[in-house]
Amino acid sequence: MISMQALPPASGIVFTAIVKVLLLAAAIITPTVCAGTETNSMEPSWQFEIKEKTLFNSHTSYQFANPLPPYQDPLSRLEFPVNSAWAGFEIRKRLSRFSGEIEFLTTVADQETGRFKDTDWADDSMPGRLTNYGETDTRLNPSYQVGANIDIQVADLLSLPEHFDLRPVVGFNWQQLSLLVHDGAQYNYDTAGAPPIIISLPGSTISFKQDWYRYFLGLRFGYQWTSLPYLHHVKLQTQADWSYVQGNNVDRHLLRGDRVTFEDTTGDAWHGSLGVIMGLTQNIELGLTADYLYIQTSGTHIWRDTGVNQSWSNGVKVWSEQIGLQVKLGYRF
Repeated sequence: MISMQALPPASGIVFTAIVKVLLLAAAIITPTVCAGTETNSMEPSWQFEIKEKTLFNSHTSYQFANPLPPYQDPLSRLEFPVNSAWAGFEIRKRLSRFSGEIEFLTTVADQETGRFKDTDWADDSMPGRLTNYGETDTRLNPSYQVGANIDIQVADLLSLPEHFDLRPVVGFNWQQLSLLVHDGAQYNYDTAGAPPIIISLPGSTISFKQDWYRYFLGLRFGYQWTSLPYLHHVKLQTQADWSYVQGNNVDRHLLRGDRVTFEDTTGDAWHGSLGVIMGLTQNIELGLTADYLYIQTSGTHIWRDTGVNQSWSNGVKVWSEQIGLQVKLGYRF
């Protein structure tokens, strides 16, 4: 049933919660670290990295069902490509068996990310019949990603050999995607079996902003080779983690006046990465990492227009699949 609902909570509430979690973690971890074994003075404890990350075959999408009979599911689906280049930095600090890091990435200028797809099944007399399909270009405006995590080395506690790393990790990641859909065409299948009516869509059509808040728990595993003839060291590193996710979408239909839709969702994310790090010297490292992220959430769709303020939850799904390849250059000191 359609119901009234206010706007999704402000993202500032989530940031406040993140800060509280980090302060609590610091209060718990710091005494333990200070009481632990001193960091090996022969190994640098700080590391600063510059990095570039490319997303390919990646998208973020959402869909919702009809809240009224005949309850088509989906009623509408929107798929935004996010193939793009990002750049930023990472700072890591090692203390005894604990280590922590923060990361910041932003998009490299405005960039075209691919073809946006908009599909509707709006024929109540024939549920499931395609009624509208559109394709337009997509531009990624300035977008951001911020992350922080803490891990702990437990390989020695499990009697693994010296060159193994085994680290449970906990952290959070915030990603904001800002997309502008522009210049395309829409195909309206008004009559079943008849050719579509093609409508040109010049200029900007949809402004879309999406925020993902991921609180994750996972495991890092690594193995390091030393005493190599041409490199100081080589390290193979993997990570697998699961996240609790909060997501917020704001979709402004620029061709439809004041029409704005929102999605307020929660769900899960699964992430895995595999990388190789080459120590060119004791202090300089070059790394290459591939990673895969899949987010899937459900929640509430909110529709606001002139004289309209409605919300429903049936068939509301938001998901994102992101495949990345990352190159980084680090300095340890």
